[in-house]
Amino acid sequence: MAYESLLRDLAVGDNQYKYYDLNALNDARYAELPISIKYLLEAAVRHCDEFHVLKKDVETILDWKNSQRNQAEIPFKPARVILQDFTGVPAVVDLAAMRDAVQNMGADPAKINPVCPVDLVIDHSVQVDHYGNLEALNKNQSIEFERNKERFNFLKWGSKSFDNLLIVPPGSGIVHQVNLEYLARTVFADKNGVLYPDSVVGTDSHTTMIDGSGVLGWGVGGIEAEAVMLGQPISMVIPEVIGYELVGTLNDTVTSTDLVLTITKNLRDLGVVGKFVEFFGTGVASLSIADRATIANMCPEYGATIGFFPVDSRTIDYLTQTGRTVEYTQRVESYLKSVGLFVDYTDNSYRPAYTNVLKLDLSTVVPSVSGPKRPHDRVELSTLAQDFTKGLTDKISFKGFGLKPEEAQKTVSVTNNGRTAELGHGSVVIAAITSCTNTSNPSVMLAAGLVAKRAVELGLNVQPYVKTSLSPGSGVVTKYLEASGLLPYLEKIGFNIAGYGCMTCIGNSGPLDDPVTKAIEDNNFVVAGVLSGNRNFEGRIHPLVRANYLASPPLAVLYSIIGNVNVDINGVLAVTPEGREIFLKDIWPTRSEVAKFEEQFVKPQFFREVYANIELGSTQWQQLECPEVKLYPWDSNSTYIKKVPFFDGMTSELPAQSDITNAHVLLNLGDSVTTDHISPAGSISKTSPAARFLATRGVTPRDFNTYGARRGNDEIMARGTFANIRLVNKLASKTGPYTIHVPSGEELDVFDAAQKYKDAGIPAIILAGKEYGCGSSRDWAAKGPFLQGVKAVIAESFERIHRSNLIGMGIVPFQYQAGQNAETLGLTGKETYSIAVASDLKPGQLVDVHVSNGTTFQVVCRFDTEVELTYYRHGGILQYMIRKLIQ
Repeated sequence: MAYESLLRDLAVGDNQYKYYDLNALNDARYAELPISIKYLLEAAVRHCDEFHVLKKDVETILDWKNSQRNQAEIPFKPARVILQDFTGVPAVVDLAAMRDAVQNMGADPAKINPVCPVDLVIDHSVQVDHYGNLEALNKNQSIEFERNKERFNFLKWGSKSFDNLLIVPPGSGIVHQVNLEYLARTVFADKNGVLYPDSVVGTDSHTTMIDGSGVLGWGVGGIEAEAVMLGQPISMVIPEVIGYELVGTLNDTVTSTDLVLTITKNLRDLGVVGKFVEFFGTGVASLSIADRATIANMCPEYGATIGFFPVDSRTIDYLTQTGRTVEYTQRVESYLKSVGLFVDYTDNSYRPAYTNVLKLDLSTVVPSVSGPKRPHDRVELSTLAQDFTKGLTDKISFKGFGLKPEEAQKTVSVTNNGRTAELGHGSVVIAAITSCTNTSNPSVMLAAGLVAKRAVELGLNVQPYVKTSLSPGSGVVTKYLEASGLLPYLEKIGFNIAGYGCMTCIGNSGPLDDPVTKAIEDNNFVVAGVLSGNRNFEGRIHPLVRANYLASPPLAVLYSIIGNVNVDINGVLAVTPEGREIFLKDIWPTRSEVAKFEEQFVKPQFFREVYANIELGSTQWQQLECPEVKLYPWDSNSTYIKKVPFFDGMTSELPAQSDITNAHVLLNLGDSVTTDHISPAGSISKTSPAARFLATRGVTPRDFNTYGARRGNDEIMARGTFANIRLVNKLASKTGPYTIHVPSGEELDVFDAAQKYKDAGIPAIILAGKEYGCGSSRDWAAKGPFLQGVKAVIAESFERIHRSNLIGMGIVPFQYQAGQNAETLGLTGKETYSIAVASDLKPGQLVDVHVSNGTTFQVVCRFDTEVELTYYRHGGILQYMIRKLIQ
């Protein structure tokens, strides 16, 4: 390797290691670099072979102060890849299908094998079908194992067939919390004893949560992650780094959730898409690693690539608390200090040369929620009722619901489970403690338990129409809630542990009770969800719940008791059976009170107990039998696992490049179309194309399951693409998964119209507004449109990961020039479009679009690097990898 002269010895206890000493570069620029850029530099130095990584790449990173300004491209090889269940299944399906393709081309299928560590956590499967009783956990997990046995069996085959693939079995927790508490290495030691920082890319956008513990990580497309697994570096534009200085301390009634919602709004307002954010300042020292992880987890919501907290002494304490060994923590601290990657946040002089600096005084943070439709629309808790009431009659927007004034006051009596209450607009029908964002943080989980304790002691109860659930991110939460004596109080008011997974946050909230459902549907009520999650886009949490607010766990408990978001939080919140009026101060714990519980009850032994045998799994997992063969024995009758058609007919030669000629517009979309709108998610509607397909296979509606569970079957996923009931397509007459098949004028389900175009050999394109593809980094948001015949997307702007995914599937991302969009250009979407994709296309080149109405305009071709162009010319990144491996 090119930089072997930088190798130095390091003794840690009785062990001897080596490491690349970046200080020995003897370059003054190194000291000024942000820590996150130093991580990129270390990886480039360690991997520099003048093939994948060049010496000029090392120089580009060292010269970051200048290169950040000119879109310089660098390669990056992360230390590992992390997958979660729903994205992990298609990744393993793709690898299995690639093995078949390699064999068909006469090469050794074993060449398709992960070359770096891959951690796969089976987590997102649980749906809250049973709640409100003490048997919730066992019932939900039994149902999930019954539904998903075939998928689980496939993953177990993968763990045996592929090297370097570690599977964390179902029922263990949420991928990001398991990563934080167990999987993260902080500092790796390879087989030669060389130390290097842990870095990770994952197929979920909230992989960034790990940045709170000083591990550099972010979400990438599932397709890109697969390439990394096979040894390909990520090609990235070296980012600007925004320094976010935190000073002061949080007030006693404020939670870390309030802080993260404040930071999310501030950074979204600043505009940090495609940038690194690195936190520093004396205020960071007062934040626990769980607090930092909460902030880092919400990185996709403020739009940055990472929200990074370098390692400090508090990180080392956290590693000890979570059960890491003394040798482990000594190795981490010794190595990071040796290469200048360890910080002291109390040092006022510590200030790398950031691109720009934002500052926040923690004492100015106030209790907050975000919603009702976007995670960065922060609302001060004191104004929530007013904000919601105004939105009811405002025109439909990210805040408004478009009701007539006379509709806004309507209520009806609902009797549920033997109790009667008034239900109307703003009624909280879902209150969920969910998502790794907050369930990984003991302070807010214990605060929720304390609110529940005081509620029970006061004789209060949740409203009868509220569906409550508690879904921790790992079994550790159960341990400390039990030890503190708070779990029985949560259970008493209905917050029973329903499973260890994302659940409500990902849309697996399960059904509402029938009387509640009927009241909402009959009266068109705008009801609310209050959840401790990170996403609240329309249609995500539950199809009937139109207003969803992200909030801290204690607020989720509190609003289940209040029962409506349209209540003044500073007024009377509830009345006890004795007639006593209860105010916020009567039920809300202080930070200092919570801190005492955390110090006493969050113990290292809990982490050791939970993770000691986590890879062994439950008895059900252990009893799964799978064939120990290299090529997967595909079952043609399976509705869960199917060989993808991406590599059918693939040859070792590059395919001929063709123009996009006389394409029809499949969808004409507006701003902020999320991957929730695009990618199949949630339950499979009984009237959808996917349901019709399953019915032809003899599957009954009760066994339809969710799109996530069937993510390993492309027939289901193609039919579920653009199936969101809140999709707004300007070509259709109504909201939902509909479009116009332009040649016939028929209004059809999106899949059915796409199929008509495909059958006729007509290419399809999509018109879109700003932030196309924002939200979760779902690879099926690109795979689905590909299977529907989409050749290009013309948008005002793209979210970073989704643009990468489109390229990975061979779909061209075109961007309108500044000031232009479909409306300014007079485009309706009913025209045909022709785009010449030149064989000598260059990154960022302007390309002509010819429209059948006589209009011609230019768009920017959003291939940002030569590597991305190479992937496109091969038909996609996986096709490129196959050809490279068999050469």
